[in-house]
Amino acid sequence: MALHWYEPLTFSELLKRTFSFLNIALFIITAAFFFSEFRFDWFEKLVGSYLVSTNELRPETGAVWETGKQTTNAHESLNAIVSKKEGIRQNANKADSFSGLLSTLLPGEWVTLEKQQFKSLYLSLEKSTSLKIIDPARLVWLLNGSNLDRIFCEGFKGGIKIYFIDSENRVIKEIELKKEDIVEFENADKPIKGILTDMAGFQGRIYPARIFFDALLKLPSEIIPDLMVDPEALLRQEGKIIRVGIFNEAVNGYIKLGFEFEAQGGAQVVFLKGREWAVWQLSLKLKGEGN
Repeated sequence: MALHWYEPLTFSELLKRTFSFLNIALFIITAAFFFSEFRFDWFEKLVGSYLVSTNELRPETGAVWETGKQTTNAHESLNAIVSKKEGIRQNANKADSFSGLLSTLLPGEWVTLEKQQFKSLYLSLEKSTSLKIIDPARLVWLLNGSNLDRIFCEGFKGGIKIYFIDSENRVIKEIELKKEDIVEFENADKPIKGILTDMAGFQGRIYPARIFFDALLKLPSEIIPDLMVDPEALLRQEGKIIRVGIFNEAVNGYIKLGFEFEAQGGAQVVFLKGREWAVWQLSLKLKGEGN
């Protein structure tokens, strides 16, 4: 019987089997399936409905390679952030002045300073100027006596902020330095072109250099160091001192002194600061009221 089914003996038998009811029905069903799909796109809609119903159970991107791409991009972004942060830290560590530190930080950027570095930056300033930032005694306590953990420096528009943070992550001291203040601090001992009589605040208290130094040298020797704090700026200047002026206002216990030099490039004034009480003693000598 098996041989009779698979191997028809005549052509008529082959036609009967080919156009049997089962084969014709199978052909019609298949044709109807493909025609309805092309006409109504029901298969695509069915698949779409399934994907919508299972959307919450699948990853947002819906593709493994997209997830891998996102991971790669995240790693690259993280590496860029780390590299930038390391560059800021290295540049900040190389800064030898507050203006150099300011130039390394954009608004919102931050860096941690070593205690020794902040101490070096502070000591690079003129003594009377450094007092405007923080009192030396308080700084000594912060660096060597308190439970200071780290020094945090953050850039903002037009300056920097420095935070002293203890081991409990509390800010125990905050210093704000604006760009114009830093420039003034670091250029306080640099000469300015011009003459004393054209500068506000010195009128009526300008003396010939000989008279000024005669009075100064008559003071007790222990007063002179407080009268001319950090005189190195005068020693670095070329030319001859012709006049000296005493500013008419005290700031933070200091009074500004202006030394007018007659130099090759024209008149220049170098500013020093003396302690208020010492300048007062000198003023008495200049007025002939001292002993």
